[in-house]
Amino acid sequence: MNAISPWAANVQTDIDYSTALTTIKRSGYTFDLYSSRDSFWIVATGTKKERIAFRAAYALNSFFEINSISKTKNKITVKLKTELGSYEIVIDFPESDSHLLHYKTIFKANLPLLIPFWPRDILPLTQNGNIENTSGKIHVSQIGTRSGILFASVKKPKRSTLFYFQNLSSLSDYCEATKTSVAETVGGTWPEIGFQLPTTIEEPLPAEKSFVISDAYVLLGDETKDNPSKLCMDYLESLAQIYKLIPRPQTEYHDWTEIARKTIADLEYNKGCWTQTKGIPYLNAYLCDYETPAESMVQLAVLTPLKEYEKWNSESYRLSEDLRSGLSAFYDPKIQSITRWLPALHDKLDQSEEQKKDTTMDSWYLHHPLINLTRLAIFGDKDAEKLALDSIDFVIKAAHHFDYEWPVFYNVETFEVIKEETQPGKGGEKDVPGAYAHLMLLTYQLTKEKRYLHEAEKAAKQLIQCGFDIFYQANNTAFSANALLELYKITQKKIYLETSYMCLAGLFKNMQLWDCQYGFGKNFTNFFSIFPLNDAPYTAAYEEMEVYTALTEYMIQSENIEILPGLKILLPEFVKYAVNRIPYYYPSLLPKEMLSEDVKTGEIQQDLFAPLEDLYTGWEQSGQVGQEVYGAGAAFAVVSRQYFKINDNFLIFTDYPATSFMKRKNIVYLKIGGNKEMQCSLKIIIKKNIKSLQVFQNELQMLYYNKNAQMQEYKITGGSKIKISW
Repeated sequence: MNAISPWAANVQTDIDYSTALTTIKRSGYTFDLYSSRDSFWIVATGTKKERIAFRAAYALNSFFEINSISKTKNKITVKLKTELGSYEIVIDFPESDSHLLHYKTIFKANLPLLIPFWPRDILPLTQNGNIENTSGKIHVSQIGTRSGILFASVKKPKRSTLFYFQNLSSLSDYCEATKTSVAETVGGTWPEIGFQLPTTIEEPLPAEKSFVISDAYVLLGDETKDNPSKLCMDYLESLAQIYKLIPRPQTEYHDWTEIARKTIADLEYNKGCWTQTKGIPYLNAYLCDYETPAESMVQLAVLTPLKEYEKWNSESYRLSEDLRSGLSAFYDPKIQSITRWLPALHDKLDQSEEQKKDTTMDSWYLHHPLINLTRLAIFGDKDAEKLALDSIDFVIKAAHHFDYEWPVFYNVETFEVIKEETQPGKGGEKDVPGAYAHLMLLTYQLTKEKRYLHEAEKAAKQLIQCGFDIFYQANNTAFSANALLELYKITQKKIYLETSYMCLAGLFKNMQLWDCQYGFGKNFTNFFSIFPLNDAPYTAAYEEMEVYTALTEYMIQSENIEILPGLKILLPEFVKYAVNRIPYYYPSLLPKEMLSEDVKTGEIQQDLFAPLEDLYTGWEQSGQVGQEVYGAGAAFAVVSRQYFKINDNFLIFTDYPATSFMKRKNIVYLKIGGNKEMQCSLKIIIKKNIKSLQVFQNELQMLYYNKNAQMQEYKITGGSKIKISW
């Protein structure tokens, strides 16, 4: 029996002894509306007579009086009032052939109100029992300021599933007026679950002004899947179905080619970005942090996308050679591998953090620099190839020692475990097997040696039962998804494809699918952000960039595979918002008042084109951690993926992934990834005067929606074949 609060104790009785105000039937489901005591309910009854109640309004220690109920084919509007204020509830079914429910509640107070409590809005009901005797499992709920999602299975009395999405964007005016946050508002403890309006203790809700206090989408299912990969697939498909319906902010174009040029200039000439050891320059991790020794990851995090940019631009930069010059110094002959910290400076580590010790290895950190080093080797860098292959046997030795289940920290010389779990009972870094598999597959691509493929498969098997818990660090989870997709393409074992979906579900679980327009959040677009760690309170530039590049690659590599339909909506939309949103990590695009004056590491120079480590949603200042030099490769990564250079005549830009590109004389062919129900932007940036330029989508000539001397803009649909001729 579950313990319940007074706000749940009488709900079953109140509803059962009330008469439904009206009833709606949709695709086998019945929705009844009830007004009882202090709550207005929408009660959904499923195909197996399972019932669940949604509290669309709460009367705040008062009682409802019904003003009116108006009904059309797909929408019901209910107007209520109490002594304290008035409510309008709009209930609709956005899809003509679906029982997907949407309800929005607007409240206007008669006097300024403090609201110290609000009950959650979802309760499972029984046919002939008590709420406290129901049972269920919550698979996903909101952490911090991530999406307002609750995904749960009802086990008793009837098995069913619930996918609930609270559109937190709609709460921005409420939070701005009351100085509150929507963090941790969607969750709860069974059986009282769902959304809880942020409480106002100091700043009252103003009178005589209307505020949205709930904007919920509900998708019910009549079966419960126990298989982890099937649950994750349901999660992704449900999210995609609702994503198509929610309001989404307009995107904003940023000239990434100009950002790339400024980044190169700033990195080459700003002394705060560099330190020197034995006459060799090394990038600092954070601007003006001269105390922390050089790190291998930092050099390679900028060098690898820079090499992509050099190829795109057909030009070489001194910055590239500066970064290459010091890589071999990271090789530690004691362990026969490159390592995190520059061995020559091990005595400079201050041991202020767990990992700032010369023998301590953070498990993901061994693999990450080698992934980029191997990518450089595949590009043709022979020095990188030697370093990577000289190190790879040590990496395999570590994998065998830990049996492909890595702890958080271990002694790199003895493999003694220093920190086994992220939290008690949560296990170690669960996505490291995927990062290891990714490294093994890159090495297999480089050498064609089958032993690396076998290693990748052994590691991948550790991920199969992880479910939603697969996510440790966003970029490594994204690498894991790509490795599993590649293993599926090589072996045709469907389990790898389905496990890649688990990785993607873990990523989308940790995203912010709402736009914060209160507090400092008003100054930048934050829709579709991804958080670097499960419990991170902020989004981080470098991890976002690497997730962006990995998911772009996933779209390209899955072009000829029947992947989940929902992914053809979610993946390209993430890419679209990433390239329009990530520039706001550059402090020059943000007002000075939202930048923290208290910086943990180094300092912030607002005009420097290196991103902030941290962006916060709402009321907290950003840049508290520092300005990360190692995130400066973002512009190089975006330009080489989203722009296509057509001689010196013009550039083509698209904010969806282009899964193929071909140029023949004066014709360019592009295949755009995605779903035809969604739109993206195509821009032609003109460098020289071009006559008779024409754009065709699926063989139909398109008209631009905006044009000036420098740019022509088109709206195109996902999954399109584009032809540009001139």
